Amino acid sequence: MTTNTEPTGSEATDSIKPDILAIDLRTAVMRTSRRLRVEATGDVITPGQYTVLAQLNGGGPQTLRELAEREHVQAPSMTRIVNGLTEQGFVTRNAHPLDGRQVQVGITPAGAAILAEAREQRTAWLAQRVAGLSDEDRRILSRAAHLMQQLSAK
Repeated sequence: MTTNTEPTGSEATDSIKPDILAIDLRTAVMRTSRRLRVEATGDVITPGQYTVLAQLNGGGPQTLRELAEREHVQAPSMTRIVNGLTEQGFVTRNAHPLDGRQVQVGITPAGAAILAEAREQRTAWLAQRVAGLSDEDRRILSRAAHLMQQLSAK
């Protein structure tokens, strides 16, 4: 990973190059994201199952094809993920209301509960790490979080 040292004086305004910062940010976000996925899914659901539950929770019932396209996986992979979630009682499969030949997958209350639990675990893991930082570092991260949300909204 490329790292930037903290600039001082006049270097503070012109030494951080956007392409270097972009590499640092991308790397940090990807590593943190990966770690959060691993830390919060545990033995109950896999990271892939988590993302499907999150998709269904936020977007409502969807077909297997829609889920596969949104998750960028092949249909057989999505079928395996959904089969596992169905066996655990976290999703249901029903005939599509407009096209009975298709199956629509929806999240169950048990699926919403396990998703909420996994999210809480992710938050707790990250909060524990953030708690070990200085007040100044937490302020910097807070500002960075707001900026990253603005960047991703554009």
